Amino acid sequence: MKNISAIFFRQLKDTIKNKSVLIQFLMFPMMTLIMENTIKLDNMPPNFFAELYAVMYVGMAPLTAVSSIIAEEKEKNTLRVLLMANVKPHEYMLGVGSYVWLLCMAGALVIGLCADYSALAMVGYMLVMAVGFVISILAGATVGLLSPGQMAATSISVPMMTVFSFLPMIAMFNSTIEKIAKFCYTYQIKLFLALPDGDIMSMSGIIVLACSFAVAVTAFIISYKRNGLE
Repeated sequence: MKNISAIFFRQLKDTIKNKSVLIQFLMFPMMTLIMENTIKLDNMPPNFFAELYAVMYVGMAPLTAVSSIIAEEKEKNTLRVLLMANVKPHEYMLGVGSYVWLLCMAGALVIGLCADYSALAMVGYMLVMAVGFVISILAGATVGLLSPGQMAATSISVPMMTVFSFLPMIAMFNSTIEKIAKFCYTYQIKLFLALPDGDIMSMSGIIVLACSFAVAVTAFIISYKRNGLE
């Protein structure tokens, strides 16, 4: 726990200095706060911007943040120094993962407070966001492990986060894409957020989230066994 906490607070300090990483955690909560309080249109669904940006937040922020952090530390050899300082690989991954997850959960809370959710709906919203963040963090860690440097990580993570973030929105306007999007975990999160208060996620949605988590874990394990943290 000492090493994990050290990695956690080290990343927290680095984030304050690194504006490009910090903006990933702040952009969508700030946009939700502004849009929900300034734009009111006739026939607009309730919590439209909060639900839209929440899904984009899940698919974008944790994936790009984790992949960028791991790839940058590999490129600058700081990761090798940490391993030589008796930091175990699982301690490093838990430290980075928990740091990104907690910051994303804080951003999700801001987005949720901008929406008109009941207490029960807020609990369900935070739970499903928590699961979505874990899946995206695992996907980002996989990209970071497979990438030799930050530029390579960006070239892989940007197309991935574009699909995860924008596919649910595009599916709203195209029935063909909607048939594909239903297998994407971010689309199932969007469907859940659009449900009335107190309704639970459909069985198909739960299955998609479970399968997405299993695929993300498997990809992470394979990439770790192949490349490690070196």
